[in-house]
Amino acid sequence: MKAVSYYPVIMTDDVAGTVRFYIENFGFEALFSADWYAHLQSKESEHVTLAILDGSHETIPETGRGKVSGLLLNFEVDDVDVVYERLKAAGLPIRLDIRDEDFGQRHFITADPNGVLIDIIKPIPPSAEYAAMYEASALPD
Repeated sequence: MKAVSYYPVIMTDDVAGTVRFYIENFGFEALFSADWYAHLQSKESEHVTLAILDGSHETIPETGRGKVSGLLLNFEVDDVDVVYERLKAAGLPIRLDIRDEDFGQRHFITADPNGVLIDIIKPIPPSAEYAAMYEASALPD
């Protein structure tokens, strides 16, 4: 199978509110919008997309309907500190304060209105111990 696109779909009971959250806080715009589904694309990168779906919609098998849980979205950014300050000032919940990790990330975690965790990341050089675990081409500069 050759995938030509990949994006997460957040199932929720508040499509409009979730769409608004990602548009206002993460720079998305709606490419398609209905009361039960929206397809969002980053205004800054056409390859960053996200969909929001009414978790009770008939297109979802009954056994799979509901609200999202156990999901963590990662967004890699150029300046994590700027994003941290902006989202903190906007009143978003900070679930994990900004910090550097030995495995090669400077990051913080916030959450959307559905409880979906959002990890905002800037790759940084890992410690020597973790650097040994990376494929050489995957190491950040």
